[in-house]
Amino acid sequence: MAPPRTSENTGPGFVLWLMGPTSGGKTTIGEQLLERLRADGSPCMHFDGDEVRNFFGENLGFEVSDRHRVVATLVHLANKTSAAGVNVIVSALTASEDARRVVLDAVKNLTIVYIKCSIETCAERDPKGLYAQAKNGEIDTLIGVNSDYLPPDNPDLVIDTEDLSPVEAVEAIIKHFDQAE
Repeated sequence: MAPPRTSENTGPGFVLWLMGPTSGGKTTIGEQLLERLRADGSPCMHFDGDEVRNFFGENLGFEVSDRHRVVATLVHLANKTSAAGVNVIVSALTASEDARRVVLDAVKNLTIVYIKCSIETCAERDPKGLYAQAKNGEIDTLIGVNSDYLPPDNPDLVIDTEDLSPVEAVEAIIKHFDQAE
């Protein structure tokens, strides 16, 4: 794993992939980490799975092939951006073993951070109302309710958002990078 780049560094940027259950805190942590790294002079981009899904609009559902298309798009964006010398943060569910294998096999300068949070806590947070919809039978594709969300094997870092606030999570990620130097 590479430490956060500054504008004085050369070479490819790192890719920090935040994965975890829906409403676990991936996007919030990704956005706050982006602000922190940019404030420290590190060129950085944040790509979010929901943004990619929204870009494709109604043409993209929640079938396995659709979920893989989101991951493949994020992998492409991450690699192109990193190759241009910009650090990348990706926040995406990345729930299936196949999707994780694509990320592991294709992404360069990769660090995987598992955003750990119980499904019960995620359901309490539920900012988009997805857990409520799944509970009411309105949707049947919510991973964590309609199918299990299994933690990734051997992530580089685990951030438990039941124990850490988003600010503390960002600090833990920065500390992890600092210790890797």
